[in-house]
Amino acid sequence: MSIIKDPSLAPMGLKKIAWVKEFMPVLTQIEQRFQQEQPFKGMKIAVSVHLEAKTAYLGLVLRAGGAEVAVTGSNSLSTKDDVCAGLASLGVNVYAIHGATQDEYFEHLKQTLAFKPDIIIDDGGDFVSLLHGECADYAANLIGGSEETTTGIHRLRARVKQGTLKFPMIAVNDAYSKYLFDNVHGTGQSTWDAIMYSTNVMLSGKVLVVAGYGWCGSGIAERARGLGARVIVTEINPYRALEAAMNGFEVMNMDDAAKEGDLFVTVTGCKDVIVKRHYEVMKNNAIVANSGHFDVEFSKPDLRELAVSVEERRPFIEGYKLADGRTINVLADGRLVNIVAGNGHPADIMDLSFSLQAMSARYLAQNGKSLKPDLYNVPKEIDEDIAMMKVKAMGLGLDKLTAEQEEYLNSTGE
Repeated sequence: MSIIKDPSLAPMGLKKIAWVKEFMPVLTQIEQRFQQEQPFKGMKIAVSVHLEAKTAYLGLVLRAGGAEVAVTGSNSLSTKDDVCAGLASLGVNVYAIHGATQDEYFEHLKQTLAFKPDIIIDDGGDFVSLLHGECADYAANLIGGSEETTTGIHRLRARVKQGTLKFPMIAVNDAYSKYLFDNVHGTGQSTWDAIMYSTNVMLSGKVLVVAGYGWCGSGIAERARGLGARVIVTEINPYRALEAAMNGFEVMNMDDAAKEGDLFVTVTGCKDVIVKRHYEVMKNNAIVANSGHFDVEFSKPDLRELAVSVEERRPFIEGYKLADGRTINVLADGRLVNIVAGNGHPADIMDLSFSLQAMSARYLAQNGKSLKPDLYNVPKEIDEDIAMMKVKAMGLGLDKLTAEQEEYLNSTGE
């Protein structure tokens, strides 16, 4: 039995699911393949990903493959109640409510795992943490799972290093068809969609500080430059710092950048990137947002300590008034701004990421029992197949090597 906010919201949720399907041609082809193959017949799959229309469609694709599916969100503020209602109306088990408390959020995760899934799809690592702790009994039938995000991969690698990972996991985030497109173009567009919509502030002529120049940070920086911003990058990695500099961005440490920025976007996967000393030198009405997975990248406790008052200035914007009269504006409570204050990644991009998830689940269903507990890459043939399907769906033309060219490339030159 699903736990959702309001079943009467289903009609709008169903419309949203139908809309995104129109822009996810690769996943639609996979759905048709699954309907014929039934790779998950007799299996149960639990999904914990930001619960909006694209995720709902992924759940339906998995069900088309014969699975019993339970879905929850990976962040209560990104959950869309109408989508939950729509998905539940189609018979999928849904446990998610927008704005759930932290305790309620984890209860929803536990309820999703309670039917003892064969396969999990995780986003950020909360499923994995529960299955290694208080929900260990729910892993009785578990073959393995996959992870969607950079943060979740960091947590999995820590478990592998410690020797504590109990089942195989596939690093979907690390597939070429994911991070080259979802992380760069998806995060790049959706972050600015959300910030510009929620603030109604022009980016052109502003100074943007991007903390972290990984795949996500590079996408955010590039689009901000295209919109007319002066972009400063902060980094801890010398290679990434050099890359940012050679791509034409200013690079400095956060202590110096804090004095310059009009807007700040953190996307590092780490905590306390912006702390008290940085807030103390920021401009009045500086805007701070996060596009990393967890709400720890800039320190909210430090800002609360400095503030004499806090008020909601607009939906998704809280103004922290400091003793000297300056205000620091925080977007989306420090959560993932692109999906809390926006619609998340475009459907066209999630077509790639969720196609990888679907095919990785199929791979686990067929091969997972022979895998030892470890973190695995998406098989190369799956990654390449999905990329080629997307190329064809977009109507792009590719050249093909001749036999002579293949021989030349494979020769020793002797």
